[in-house]
Amino acid sequence: MNINYNFKDKKLLDRALTHSSKSELNYERLEFLGDSILDFLVGEYFFKNCRDDEGKLTVLRSHYVSENNLAKLFDKLNLSGEVKLGKSYQGEISKAIKADVIEALIAGIYLDAKEKGIEKAREFIMRYFDLENYKSIVDDNYKSRLQELIQGNFKCKMQYVTVACDDGFESSFYMDEDKISVGYGKSKLEAEQQSAKFAIEKLFLIDNK
Repeated sequence: MNINYNFKDKKLLDRALTHSSKSELNYERLEFLGDSILDFLVGEYFFKNCRDDEGKLTVLRSHYVSENNLAKLFDKLNLSGEVKLGKSYQGEISKAIKADVIEALIAGIYLDAKEKGIEKAREFIMRYFDLENYKSIVDDNYKSRLQELIQGNFKCKMQYVTVACDDGFESSFYMDEDKISVGYGKSKLEAEQQSAKFAIEKLFLIDNK
């Protein structure tokens, strides 16, 4: 493992890499703190370096702090051999666990560095999250983007109601009981992706063209 940070408190590092199935001294509380630190620092970066409106800033932040992106970073850092799991997991590390470990490590760095905590956490994020290249992001998985945006900004039930129609499928996207958008496509997935695209544009005032 090479995260370019040398922990002074090795117990803190050990805890950041320990799942709750292995020990009561696990990463859950660290993950909670790390999630907040990551949101703040990524948001701070885009506030200072990107002139887009709030909606687009929200989408950018959601991409970088998403479970998918954190899991990719976990793999890039070769952390699979470092994580301590209970026997029930048989060594299988899910995407959610990978994301939690990254957030726990960020919190660990923040706590370990003490008065330089935010500075060191920021250095870690700037080194590994590739924020400077945000303009190169191409993400047309609107369903995934919409889910991340809503989970980060609302507390509600989400669902697609998709039915066959004359020329394919019609998909309506709901938040609780409210219909937000309708999309059409030749396949069920295509209709749902279009409905999600329209929902993003409506809810976050973002032009997805």
